[in-house]
Amino acid sequence: MAFGRSSRKRRPVEPVTLKILVAGGFGVGKTTLVGAVSEIRPLRTEETLSEAGRPVDDLEGVEGKTTTTVAMDFGRITLREDLVLYLFGTPGQDRFWFLWDELAQGSLGAVVLADTRRLEDCFAAVDYFERRAIPFTVAVNVFEGADRFPAETVQAALDLDPGVPVLVCDARDRSSVRDVLVTVVENALARADRPREPATT
Repeated sequence: MAFGRSSRKRRPVEPVTLKILVAGGFGVGKTTLVGAVSEIRPLRTEETLSEAGRPVDDLEGVEGKTTTTVAMDFGRITLREDLVLYLFGTPGQDRFWFLWDELAQGSLGAVVLADTRRLEDCFAAVDYFERRAIPFTVAVNVFEGADRFPAETVQAALDLDPGVPVLVCDARDRSSVRDVLVTVVENALARADRPREPATT
């Protein structure tokens, strides 16, 4: 039996896997974002907020929140047949910052999720990625009752470099989150392709 070209089996594509961090302040929607887009059941490390943690946990603006991520959120999304993203959601509270360095190892880029009602809560994440030269995209999560601002206004308020993308997203919506992740990858790859400026003496 002769085999034509159409009957040949295609070799399975070995996908490229990339690691993306999802960061931001406490209660900004990181766990929701990972859960909305993950094609596997996301790993969550949420614990109930306790009275013992109240002196160290800043609940201003998120008084109704009853749980917190204590290690990370983990999910996976296939953007294309040959491209898979592993998502690592960072804990948002100051007392879990010691985990960030471990989570950041090997990451291509990051999403900094922001809430315009508490924009200052994402300063620490922005500073973290800037200091470590990790490319990041700011995604403003839409909350009911929150004011909407142009991307340029958010960029100025956070004192971002001109090349940092700022998007509006709904962390509950899969397609909205997917658009953010595509931007993160495109921005990080574009940054990697730019020639480095020679060091000045």
